[in-house]
This record gives sequence, C-alpha cells and structure tokens, in this order.
Amino acid sequence: MFTYYEPDTAPEESKPLMEQSLASFGMLPNLHKILAESAVTYKAYNDTFTAFMQDSSLSAVEQQVVFMTANYQNNCHYCVPGHTWMMKSAGMPEALITALREGTALPDSKLQALQDFVKALLAKQGHIGDDALNAFLAAGYNKQQALEVLTGLAAKLISNFTNALAKTELDSPMQPYQWTHPDRR
Repeated sequence: MFTYYEPDTAPEESKPLMEQSLASFGMLPNLHKILAESAVTYKAYNDTFTAFMQDSSLSAVEQQVVFMTANYQNNCHYCVPGHTWMMKSAGMPEALITALREGTALPDSKLQALQDFVKALLAKQGHIGDDALNAFLAAGYNKQQALEVLTGLAAKLISNFTNALAKTELDSPMQPYQWTHPDRR
C-alpha cells in the first residue's frame, strides 16, 4: 500500500532528507523510503533519532536499550532486526542483544532499571507515578535522562508505527536478524 521511494522518485521536499539518510547510513533504509511520503514525518523522525543518538547523555548501549525495548513492546518486525544489526555492528554484548530480542531480564541491573522505566512509560502512557520514577533515579539515572528517554521514544513511535502501517520489508543487512515477537511464535 505504501510506496518505497528512491531519491529520483521521492516528493521534492523529501529528497534532501533522503540524501542525509544515504550519507548517514551508506544506504537508504526501506523505512526511510516509506517516510519520504511525508517530509514532515521524515524530518521529525530524523531530528528526534539524531538528537537522541548524538546529544543524549545516555551511553550508546543505554540508547539501544531504550530503542530495543520500545521495538519489542511495540512488536516492530522491522526495528528489532534493524537495531540488532546496529548493535552487532557496534560490538555490543551478545547477551544483551539476545535479552532485548527475547524480552528477558537484562544482564545488568542498571540497564534493567532503564528497561523497566521504558516499559512503564509505554504501558502507562507516561503516567508512571513517583515510585517508578524514583526507582529509575535510584538506579543512577537523573531527571535529565528521564526526559531524554522520551526523545528516544518519540523516534520509536514514528518508526515503529510507520512499520506497522506499511509492513516495511527488511533491508538485506537485516535479513539474518528477522524477528517475530515471542508471543507470536
């Protein structure tokens, strides 16, 4: 139902965004080809994703915990393989990748507190109460990082929901990491 645009066929407003994606990823991910349909959505996704990855005080591993937890909770058939590929390419711990893909306990208590915080935010649409926020803070995070998590979730809302609507096909580098939610196996 959705079109996979290429730089020469994309709406004019999306062409510079596609050029940015090519420069950033060395390829044009299928998600980006679909986002090209709406330059405002594509730009919002790029801006939130980039801000979270480049400007957040969370480490690269913590950022991926936020992303992968949202991917898992939102049952994103595209983003779980995509972020698996990213994590493996960055040499992140295999046990962590497996736990995030399977929805099992993380091998680090601070990362587990981050994941619990993300899950609560998603399940309760932000209305998590003081106990959940205090547990996050007690694990060694701060209020700035609590808000930064929201930036990562904003990017994931756009990508996860786009992929659900469009049934986005996996890109070839992601093929080895195909994923089905454990509840659907």
